[in-house]
Order: sequence, then C-alpha cells, then structure tokens
Amino acid sequence: MFQRLFGRERHANRAITDALYAQIVAAARQTVFYSHWNVPDTPLGRFEMLSLHMFLFQHRLRGEDGVAQEVAQVLIDEFFLDVDHSLRELGIGDVGVPKRMKKLAKMFYGRTAAYDDALERDDRDGLTTALARNVRPDAGTWPEAPQLADYVADASRQLAAQPTESIVAGTVAFPLAKEVD
Repeated sequence: MFQRLFGRERHANRAITDALYAQIVAAARQTVFYSHWNVPDTPLGRFEMLSLHMFLFQHRLRGEDGVAQEVAQVLIDEFFLDVDHSLRELGIGDVGVPKRMKKLAKMFYGRTAAYDDALERDDRDGLTTALARNVRPDAGTWPEAPQLADYVADASRQLAAQPTESIVAGTVAFPLAKEVD
C-alpha cells in the first residue's frame, strides 16, 4: 500500500518537474534570441540561454521554503543532468565529462551571481554588461544586449507576480521575446 502511494507521489512530482523544466527550456529556445538578438545558435549559446532562464526560475523561488525550495533544488539537479547528457551527446567521453561539468557549474554560478546582483540593484547597465560578457564574449560590442537585459528584467517581474502555488504545481510563464525593429 505504501509503495503504491509513494510511487504515485513520486510520479506526480516527476510530472511537475518535467513540466517545469520543459517550460524553462522552451523559454530559452525562443527563436528571437538566436534569429534577431544574435545569441549564438551553438551548444554554448544554448547553454547560456538555458542558464539564464534557470537563473530566473531559481531567482523567483529564492527565499521560499518547503515544497518551493525542494522544487528549486530538483530543477537545478535536472538542469545539470541535462547538461551532462548534452556533453555526452556532443561526444565528450566519460573521462572528460566531470572536468567540463565542473567548469560549466562554475560558469553557471558565476553568471547567476552577476545577474542577481544587477537585478537586486536594478542596475540595467550592469545587467547589460554581464549579459554581453557572458553570452557574446567574442563580440567587441553586442548591440542587442540591452534588448536581452530588458527581457531579463521583464521576466523577473513577471515571474515575481506568479503565485508560488501555481509554480510548484507545474506552471511557470516566461514572457515572449519580441523582435525590435
């Protein structure tokens, strides 16, 4: 009896985790980022956008406790499992994956600290600079960086307005990135 109950709960929790992660990935894969805002459509460019959206999700749930804290942890674990899987799909062998995972984790947490600091201080220029440095390190200037910074600030506000109860039930909504002419 207990196994059946716990099995259902675990299945329900997995469905919520899968739904939330799918929504985060869908937000990170919006074509405007790559087609109009010049985010590199490369494994590293996609990692940057997924990291950014994972940061936004984690930022929203920061300070929450109970189920929300558990969901945030499960989602960050899912993110790193996905990154590990992606490295393996790119042909990185078992010996090289841990070293690259350590580097990518360091990159992720460094970026989240910079983005968090800029959002907390409502420093749009600082956010723009951090995004340009991380997303387009190869570009001397990146004219679309302010558009991405505006999107990040809008996403943070939109996520803050969403009830925690709906997020932990499996629904998170990111804004649509819009082309700017």
